[in-house]
Amino acid sequence: MQLRKMMVMLAALSSMSLALTACGDDPTTVESCTSDTDCSSGFCNTAAGVCMDTCESGSDCPDTEKNCAPLAGSSNTQKVCQCQTNQLCNTDDSTSLVCGTKSKRCEEPGSTPATCTKDADCGSGETCNTATGACGPAATTCSGEGQAACAYGSFCSSNKCTAVPPPTCVNFDPAKGGKTPVWNVSTSTGPIIYSVTKASWGADVVSPAWCPDANNVLRVQVKAYSPTAGTFPQQFSGLPGFFYVTVNGNQEDAVSKMRPSGSGYTVSADGKNATLIVQLCPGNISTISIGLYFTGGNETCAQLNK
Repeated sequence: MQLRKMMVMLAALSSMSLALTACGDDPTTVESCTSDTDCSSGFCNTAAGVCMDTCESGSDCPDTEKNCAPLAGSSNTQKVCQCQTNQLCNTDDSTSLVCGTKSKRCEEPGSTPATCTKDADCGSGETCNTATGACGPAATTCSGEGQAACAYGSFCSSNKCTAVPPPTCVNFDPAKGGKTPVWNVSTSTGPIIYSVTKASWGADVVSPAWCPDANNVLRVQVKAYSPTAGTFPQQFSGLPGFFYVTVNGNQEDAVSKMRPSGSGYTVSADGKNATLIVQLCPGNISTISIGLYFTGGNETCAQLNK
């Protein structure tokens, strides 16, 4: 009789243990994989090389990976347990785990293979450390100018990472005859124009004269960066699709508006940053609306006064 009672108690304890496991209070073991057949359950997140545990709701998942949802970017629409923050990955007071950017599993830093070569490989608000191949949160503070440590689509302004503004001029307003903007920070990868300023508006400072009226030449300084090394060539004639857009939406080759001598064009040694001068003949006006963009890059506006 006593033996039967002990067996019933053991069976009850076993059932409780299974129930606790099903509730997902404990973290699961992360299995490595290259295909679904490598996983004992769920499916393989091939982008990160780890198995994903399927679920119906957050209660099926461990406390560290409580988000039950389809894996972004995966063709498999099953819901899986995913982490959300580094803090939640360390509910046991450990500080060694991180929430994998691609794996969406709690893991040791650097435990997943290199998954990025450029910022576009990472999620929104993240940048790629090309030395380690790992995505990480983008910086909010910075030094210098251009992209610096900021995410693609932002630039360093007064030591803060600032998103480039959307084009609000008529040049890029299709309702007023302008060109339709197409740049998207999440999917585009082209050069980012982050500064358009008046260098001078008056007498031409370079010979020979650029405009019929040599005393009415507008020199516009443009600064841009690219997340990809070598984008900007040492000779401006090889610039990758640089365009000037008028107020009625007409698109013109902006390279043709640069001095043949290359005056005003400078590029960084790695070809990721460029400063250039576009020259215009504004005629009898004192205010001009300028639209500029590189292929695959952001459309930008500037209203300059004489």
